[in-house]
Amino acid sequence: MEDLYRKLPSVDEILREEKINEVLKFNKREVVKNCIREVLERYREKIRRGEVKKIDIEKILEDVVSQIEEKKKMSLRRVVNGTGIILHTNLGRALFPPQVKEHLLDIAFCYSTLEYDVEKGERGSRYSHVEKLLCELLDVEAALVVNNNAAAVLLALNTLAKGKEVIVSRGQLIEIGGSFRIPDVMLQSGAILKEVGTTNKTYDFDYINAITENTALLLKVHTSNYRIVGFTHDIATEELVQIGRKYDIPTMEDLGSGVMVDLREYGLPHEPTVQEVVKAGVDIVTFSGDKLLGGPQAGIIVGKKKYIDLMKKNPLTRALRVDKLCLVSLECVLRIYRDYNPVEAIPTLKMLTAKPSQLYEKAAILNKLVLTIPKVKSKVVEITSLSGGGSLPEESLPSYGITLEVEGFDTEDLERRLRIRDIPIITRIVDGVVTIDVRTLLEGDEEVILHALEEITGVCQ
Repeated sequence: MEDLYRKLPSVDEILREEKINEVLKFNKREVVKNCIREVLERYREKIRRGEVKKIDIEKILEDVVSQIEEKKKMSLRRVVNGTGIILHTNLGRALFPPQVKEHLLDIAFCYSTLEYDVEKGERGSRYSHVEKLLCELLDVEAALVVNNNAAAVLLALNTLAKGKEVIVSRGQLIEIGGSFRIPDVMLQSGAILKEVGTTNKTYDFDYINAITENTALLLKVHTSNYRIVGFTHDIATEELVQIGRKYDIPTMEDLGSGVMVDLREYGLPHEPTVQEVVKAGVDIVTFSGDKLLGGPQAGIIVGKKKYIDLMKKNPLTRALRVDKLCLVSLECVLRIYRDYNPVEAIPTLKMLTAKPSQLYEKAAILNKLVLTIPKVKSKVVEITSLSGGGSLPEESLPSYGITLEVEGFDTEDLERRLRIRDIPIITRIVDGVVTIDVRTLLEGDEEVILHALEEITGVCQ
């Protein structure tokens, strides 16, 4: 072991190697030195574990070059989503429509009208770019956008109910992703939670009996990421609005997923649309931009002008505000809803409403291409997809995909080899076999999959 340690080259010795000198022409010296140190430390650890029997200088140099290349990879990068989960929280949720790209580049690399009114030649509001569109689409008095829906709920509660009571059904005290809970958001807002009813049943009288002089808000939370079924009862949004008007208390509904298309037209279960809730008379409605709306991460607040004007003046609004890239993306998406058929133009909605026959054809084409690669076995299989992102929790979507088996690789090894590539290919293991659901594949993903399989099987080597 001591002999192996002595034979390990030093950092300076490696730096003098011709192969490393070539690398230094395109990389900072300090970065290269750090990579050498990391590689040598790994070798020392392997020697300690008895995994190294001899020192191979050429292999060490190759490892250093590989380490440098690994350092240059972006941490946040594109992946191929073969899971069939459309709003995959870990993989970035909603995809932008292609129309967003040009405008996004313009705003990212040029100066913009972010807070400038070109008509008046003076300072404008960053929210004006989307507020008019939201008011037009949803027939509301005012709108405000913050950085996510939890922030929207926090801002609304802090503005309208700080130090006062907010009445909400016990069955709606939900937890969203990352262990963020409605009671915790309410606590941070300064509002006082007053839960009524039971987990499975809440009636109108539960709200009425809980109203006091300190009641500031009646809150309804749409349970978009789970369902209570069986022996249940909840009051309709319209009923809550009537109670609010009778006792002169504002009403608020957190819709979460923010769908603006009636999904029943496409054979999917009914999910309350923003338009339906607004029409019911709710004073403030909050929803996400990057769920079923199909846009960027954002928290959208719409409703009565007098309440939203108060939120705009709240100091929290600046802390929670959205940047120019979010605004231009959201503006593009909202214009699609206004000017085109969103189900055809918004990737989230297009994937969600894809017909099984279309998916079968897509899977059959991919399967035919994959079978041209030696050592690869593949077949088309019927599977199920999910909406994801806490939306449509009970709904499994019939889909198709292909299974993958490669000679010389077990299931776990193949899944890992696909996952750790420069463009990671994220798959599912179904019935012990690596499976790719074609519902979430984008144009060009097939070529990435084929190239990966060719390299794994040695066709490209």
